[in-house]
Amino acid sequence: METGSVGTFEDGTGRAEDEPVWTGLPRGLLRMRRLLLVVWLVPLTIATAVLPGWLAGPPWAAFALLPLGVLLWGWPVLGRNWRSWRYAERADDLLISRGVLWREETVVPYGRMQLVEVTSGPVERHFGLASVQLHTAAAASDARIPGLDPTEAERLRDHLTQLGEARSAGL
Repeated sequence: METGSVGTFEDGTGRAEDEPVWTGLPRGLLRMRRLLLVVWLVPLTIATAVLPGWLAGPPWAAFALLPLGVLLWGWPVLGRNWRSWRYAERADDLLISRGVLWREETVVPYGRMQLVEVTSGPVERHFGLASVQLHTAAAASDARIPGLDPTEAERLRDHLTQLGEARSAGL
């Protein structure tokens, strides 16, 4: 294919062969985070309206607009943040990309992984979610993929562990 032309690549897919295939996070993570936002800010809004209004007078109840404003601002921000998370499994490494204003892309070579664990706290379990945590020799390069379906998290853990063992054996 010529340089600069538009069309499909030799494999017929419309993408370069070395271009990663990105996987986004399940929508359950967004639902969980938005529910937590509401669970924390609605009672805070009510308390901020009732207590100052009762103790200092009705004009002070206007402070309830602050947590309500945070709730209204946080709702779309959580959606943009959720859409920014994605990961891709390549032949030699795992890519994790995240961030809206400041994009961060982490590359974890399979041969450098020391531990891959799946965790799921009580709220995550309630929503049927789990997180995959990757540990490497360098503490700063540890990576995490939150909010996966538990079966996908276990599959990813097993697959990454298998690839890590194969790559580290060749070192």
